[in-house]
Amino acid sequence: MNFPQTGRRVLVTGASRGLGRAVSRAFAANGDRVAVHYGTREDDARRTLDSLDGTGHTLLGGDLSDPGGAARIADAAHEALGGIDVLVNNAAVNERHPLPTTSYEDWAASWQRHLSVNLLGTALLSHRAARSMIDRGTGGRIVNIGSRGAFRGEPDHPAYGATKAGVHALGQSLAVSLAPYGIGVASVAPGFFETERVADRLTGAEGEAIRAQSPFGRVASPEEIAAAVLWLASPEAEWSSGTVLDLNGASYLRT
Repeated sequence: MNFPQTGRRVLVTGASRGLGRAVSRAFAANGDRVAVHYGTREDDARRTLDSLDGTGHTLLGGDLSDPGGAARIADAAHEALGGIDVLVNNAAVNERHPLPTTSYEDWAASWQRHLSVNLLGTALLSHRAARSMIDRGTGGRIVNIGSRGAFRGEPDHPAYGATKAGVHALGQSLAVSLAPYGIGVASVAPGFFETERVADRLTGAEGEAIRAQSPFGRVASPEEIAAAVLWLASPEAEWSSGTVLDLNGASYLRT
């Protein structure tokens, strides 16, 4: 298999801001070309695109929770970049829905949204990207963004924790299935990291409590998570296929 170190064609989902933006920048700085996907935040995604080093990047919008939409996203990335060498499944929803205070109707709707985006969308795009890699015969990488919550539980966000556990399991199944084709599949399981979406939670007493979860007394930056994603997508990381890499600053240690 001839899997390149740089100059790769990379599709990053949910790249309008936060971790997706940091991951896109990391690959672009590495000399790769990036397809920046967004669901609804086109203006933010365009800012991500404009911030990338190098040339040859592209912007893609679409609903990855729909089978037709996921296929169109992958096909558009393939056409714009000339193929897909690396897929980063980052797009996700994370809504608060604690069972004791959530109606049955809202509970059902929230679970459906989480399953459709976090798990089904990841599975659909993984199939499309992997088929492209298999047909070209050059190998590739799939890196999934999971979560610490898949292991420790998420009482206020149970569907998020459950679907991220599913993402980890999916990644391990695909790692075994796709290894004969030179395709490595791995997941990262971040703890709390700082983004625009959670900035308000990092102020005051709640912020102090969140930072105290780690013995380092802080939360991660998106760039720290992106650096791990970049390495897992590298040629040197092939033997890490199947791994779920904890990135939580020793805030949760599993056995």
